[in-house]
Amino acid sequence: MGNCHTVGPNEALVVSGGCCGSDVKQYVYGGWAWAWWCITDTQRISLEIMTLQPRCEDVETAEGVALTVTGVAQVKIMTEKELLAVACEQFLGKNVQDVKNVILQTLEGHLRSILGTLTVEQIYQDRDQFAKLVREVAAPDVGRMGIEILSFTIKDVYDKVDYLSSLGKTQTAAVRRDADIGVAEAERDAGIRQKIRQEEIEIEVVERKKQIEIEEKEVIRKEKELIATVKRPAEAEAYRIQQIAEGEKVQKVLLAQAEAEKIRKIGEAEAFVIEAIGMAEAEGMKLKAEALQQYGEAAKLALVLDALPEIAAKVAAPLSRVDEILILSGESNSAVSEANRLLAEIPASVRAITGVDLTKIPLIQKLTGTQE
Repeated sequence: MGNCHTVGPNEALVVSGGCCGSDVKQYVYGGWAWAWWCITDTQRISLEIMTLQPRCEDVETAEGVALTVTGVAQVKIMTEKELLAVACEQFLGKNVQDVKNVILQTLEGHLRSILGTLTVEQIYQDRDQFAKLVREVAAPDVGRMGIEILSFTIKDVYDKVDYLSSLGKTQTAAVRRDADIGVAEAERDAGIRQKIRQEEIEIEVVERKKQIEIEEKEVIRKEKELIATVKRPAEAEAYRIQQIAEGEKVQKVLLAQAEAEKIRKIGEAEAFVIEAIGMAEAEGMKLKAEALQQYGEAAKLALVLDALPEIAAKVAAPLSRVDEILILSGESNSAVSEANRLLAEIPASVRAITGVDLTKIPLIQKLTGTQE
């Protein structure tokens, strides 16, 4: 019979042998395999990462300067079937330290050979490129042993003759010199730039002043243009309108004054006429009164008699519009009585009109039948 063997992902199981003298080998990692008793052999090999520190002491560079270089490498056995078979052929049955020693010697040999082709400055200043070169040169050789270089870096580089220290001082001095030169050039450039900027600012100020002057002149020109084209015509128009208004006002005042003067003159003339008429009438009345006084009763009677037709006409005027008059009375002598009544009213009317009292005239007294 046999046994079932398991293996983790960090190691590989190699099963060899079998029935009828078979030479087929089985490589298993992270799995299981069956092994027969007595006729099958099983072995294990580690697949874990191995950390190596290759070190080369006092190795002369291309310039003959002896350097000591220490690196750090991470390596492991590859898991591809063919490469794993190669690694098993090389390292199966050896412990991890023996495997490390073989790989370490290989890396140190390549590191030493590469150091002899480079200058100190190349090694010191560009360690990544140096490590990359070592890894590229050593990878094919360790690969033929089924080993993979996962990473390789330079840990330390130093010498026993203070070459690197002097180089560092030289570099430091050069850096300081370059820094001083850079600072001086920067200050010089800054001064030049500042001067240029100052000149540019002055030019801008001058240009701005000129621009302001041009703008001010343009403003003055536009102002004069507005005065000539708008303000002055407007003032002239306003003055013309004002003069017209004042003329119309003066005209109205003069017309009013003339009308008032006319009315006053007319009033004075009418007053004078009325006064003259009144005075004339008064004088006429006075003369008439004096004449009547001189003529006596006979003259007065003559005047009254001259006025009676006019009085009778005025009294009869309303009756002229009447077609027929009917006197209704129960008495037989009503017509005579009515005529006597009208005759009796005539002296009062004449007295009201002329101021002559007819009742004092004997003839009228006889006609009207009145005696004092």
